[in-house]
Amino acid sequence: MHLQARFNKHWAQTFPQFSKEGHFVLAVSGGADSVVLANLLKGAGINFEIAHCNFKLRGAESDRDEAFVKNLAVTLDVPFSCKHFDTEAYATAHKISIQEAARDLRYAWFATFNTVVITAHHANDNIETVFMHFCRGTGIAGLTGIEPYKVNERLLRPLLIFHKQEIIDYAKEVGIAFVEDSSNASDKYTRNFFRHQILPAVQEVYPQAEHNILHTIKHLREVSEVYKSAMQKIVSKLQFINGNEIHIPVLMWQKAKPLDTITFEMLYPYGFTAAQMPEAIKLLSAHNGAVLISPTHRLIKNRNWMILAPLATATNTSVVVVEQNDASVNFPGGTLALQNTAAQVPKALDNNTCLVDATALQFPLILRPAATGDYFYPLGMQKKKKLSKFFIDLKLSKIAKEKVWVLVSDNRIVWVIGYRIDNRFKLTPASTKAVKLSFLPTAL
Repeated sequence: MHLQARFNKHWAQTFPQFSKEGHFVLAVSGGADSVVLANLLKGAGINFEIAHCNFKLRGAESDRDEAFVKNLAVTLDVPFSCKHFDTEAYATAHKISIQEAARDLRYAWFATFNTVVITAHHANDNIETVFMHFCRGTGIAGLTGIEPYKVNERLLRPLLIFHKQEIIDYAKEVGIAFVEDSSNASDKYTRNFFRHQILPAVQEVYPQAEHNILHTIKHLREVSEVYKSAMQKIVSKLQFINGNEIHIPVLMWQKAKPLDTITFEMLYPYGFTAAQMPEAIKLLSAHNGAVLISPTHRLIKNRNWMILAPLATATNTSVVVVEQNDASVNFPGGTLALQNTAAQVPKALDNNTCLVDATALQFPLILRPAATGDYFYPLGMQKKKKLSKFFIDLKLSKIAKEKVWVLVSDNRIVWVIGYRIDNRFKLTPASTKAVKLSFLPTAL
């Protein structure tokens, strides 16, 4: 069957939710895959526009590609848009590879389109992706290949059933011109190395490797659905959500079977690699406060619990000034309200509300995170106590400690917010004026 006819049939059967009346954005590099796809979409009567990324990595060749794709849009009579990127600067700033930078920039731009974006990934791309995931270390999800349609990201890949060679053959057959990216010949890029070296070597031993891998991908995609359902049930019983943190009982985690697989499924979504899983399991038996870190999260041993939480942000170094006339002040930990009132023996107050002697305060006050070496005189005590010891007595976790803020007057802690006031600022029989302090934590 002619490739155009096969494509039309595949589109109708695989993407019935998309009628020919829909409008799409097609990412076109100028290479054979995307240019052939543009012609196939046009031949199928599908309404689309072309988007081209110029990553400014190959000098005149990059500009040549842009001009070629722009002319293709004119030939096919479809709208054209182009975005220029300083890819090298982005890669340097984010300390990532050029390949990663180009991918991040490309998909960030695609996300700005208010419609589904079509890319020209084909069967060989799928095989390469799965092979690389396998070698890098992954779970079952990483072996299920590229999704034909990613709903949340609005990405559509209608060429996944077609091989690279039949795309090239079709272009030659019907006379479709395209441009060659010179960087595709270089093995310094991981995908190219797999494409030019690894997979051809595998096919010398197993001539049917491509067919077999695609069959396995299809099988694993079906298996993955059953696997995900089972894993979700197991993981949900282990995890207790606490704001933006996940708490897992150490003993329950240690007894979970199969331990390696469950550990991977719990941590992989939070940036931990397959290579870190043995360290995560060791952490279950480590000392209190031991930590394992991913690019986005921390796993912390806290007595009988493991705490999975986002990495601390720069807001932890903030300092906020509180003036005498301020009725309330917002800070990264929440909102602090101040109210002048008559001194009186306080009724039962919760931990987020207190009364202090107004005459003992010296404005401006300072709101800041608790710091190493801080000490205060806890209410009812005549001796000072380091906050670190105070936190140990309260059995606060490492993360809970990092969230503690203090209110300071003239270098003296007035209130360890949410926990205890300083004895030097308490109301006494001689007190005539008081300030009521109320803390509303930031909602997580």
